[in-house]
Amino acid sequence: MTTTSAETVVRPARARSAAATATIRRRQGFQHGGWFVAPFLVLFGLFVIWPLLRGVWLSFTDANISGDAARFVGLDNYREALDDPLMWDALGHSAWFTLLVVPCITVLALLLALLAHHIERGKWLWRLCFFLPFLLPSTVAANLWQWLFNPGTGMVNHVLGLDTAWLTDKSYAMLAVVVCTLWWTVGFSFLLYLAALQGIPAHLYEAAELDGANAWHRMLHITLPMLRNITGLVVALQILASLQVFDQAVVMQDFGPGPEDSTRTFVQYTLEQGFTSYRVGYASAISIIFFVLIAAVALARMWLLRNREEGGR
Repeated sequence: MTTTSAETVVRPARARSAAATATIRRRQGFQHGGWFVAPFLVLFGLFVIWPLLRGVWLSFTDANISGDAARFVGLDNYREALDDPLMWDALGHSAWFTLLVVPCITVLALLLALLAHHIERGKWLWRLCFFLPFLLPSTVAANLWQWLFNPGTGMVNHVLGLDTAWLTDKSYAMLAVVVCTLWWTVGFSFLLYLAALQGIPAHLYEAAELDGANAWHRMLHITLPMLRNITGLVVALQILASLQVFDQAVVMQDFGPGPEDSTRTFVQYTLEQGFTSYRVGYASAISIIFFVLIAAVALARMWLLRNREEGGR
């Protein structure tokens, strides 16, 4: 009886001691690890958090780039933005560009990855050719396609036998930007798909082939389902990137809004308001609106992905 009572007292004491030791070790680990994380947190706060907070504050003022004292105007900038037809036009151009680019780049990247994955000879050369344009700066890619779309000396009209003013015709200006973007950025999505294809177990294809499945059935029932997650990632990244299109649209139009403002994107309109019209407060307001829209798209993507995973379970 005495021994049992002693053990009853000692065991909880040992458990408490072990828990206290583990807590101390976690605290020490956090303290030591904090020194490694601190430089990143300082830079993140300095270049992300502080500019964001500063932009939110400026959106409630009539700040301008001339250096005059900013005056608090409340929600006036937001009211003006919601009634600004030029802002909505620019947002529509960005949305239209996104609708054109995202499906095309997803399908094209998948097809190129399948080709590079199954081809036998010169595999490294094909991979290099598909990915190499992505390494070019945006201005180089835009200037290259500006020359290719030149109606007089460009290769596009020469090869197609056309006489189309790709960059000065409202009907084709955005299409030219889309083509440039597909050629320039498809390499990144191609690389993601190629890595995912290499991660699919070979025994799945072998088992399906033994069961009599042809190439189309293996693609439909093995490859595409196994690439579902990477496809969701590609689509999400491309939506976020396409909504923020700026470089190629501006450079291909010689830093203008395009014929009848047909290629003026939301980011370009924001910069025009801030650095051409000198309305920093109004530019901050529409940039905050754009930030909220992009955040909503990202959250909707996360919500759909979570529901799909829960439904699959």
